[in-house]
Amino acid sequence: MVASLQLKTAPTYQENLDILITHILNSPAHLIVAPELCLTNFDYEHFEEVASFYDVALAKLLEVVHHKIVILTLTKKEGNHFFNQAIVLHNHQIVHTQNKYKLFTLGDEEHYFKAGEKESIVKFTIEGVTYALLICFELRFKTLWQQIEGADMVIVPARWGKSRKKHLEVLAQALAIMNQTFVVVSNSADDDMASSSAIISPWGEVTMNDERETIEAWIHLKEVKKVRRMIQMR
Repeated sequence: MVASLQLKTAPTYQENLDILITHILNSPAHLIVAPELCLTNFDYEHFEEVASFYDVALAKLLEVVHHKIVILTLTKKEGNHFFNQAIVLHNHQIVHTQNKYKLFTLGDEEHYFKAGEKESIVKFTIEGVTYALLICFELRFKTLWQQIEGADMVIVPARWGKSRKKHLEVLAQALAIMNQTFVVVSNSADDDMASSSAIISPWGEVTMNDERETIEAWIHLKEVKKVRRMIQMR
């Protein structure tokens, strides 16, 4: 089972962490995806405090993740630079990290974050399943879709605005159909955000409910092979 979280931002970092840990402990899902920067939001006014929470949050999450796969993004400081870093946790370990490459200029992200490297957007494998990550705005770039072709599942942690809600939904579904892959979108449910968290099959079938805090679905990876055999893209 896969769970895509659709969370509102609580008043404090610790409250957000406690909410996420509760979902991890109580969810029957093997894979749990949280929205972009769900613990701290883009709290630029307290950026040093945000970055210092990275180690606090990571230590707690590594304790509780156990056999599950948990994916989220956190603000990490390296030297004098801040990165929006996606982290994949499994079996009490960090198994993959990836810094956001395409920063959202309308949100002034480039004034606060340093962009990651395009080359870091790679496929990675856990328990025989091939994953890839696109962080929010990166979903818009077709060259990145090509870069992760062949992944069984593409994960999209996002903080996508309500005014562009349709864009998120259409792009995520198109990615699933074009790359013949499962796509899991986890977006913020704050009042100015789109919600639209979804689990989308390689055939483009969408599981989505803006009223829920958790979107869950059983997925069968054999669907990926079935669709790729049926409609050969090469």
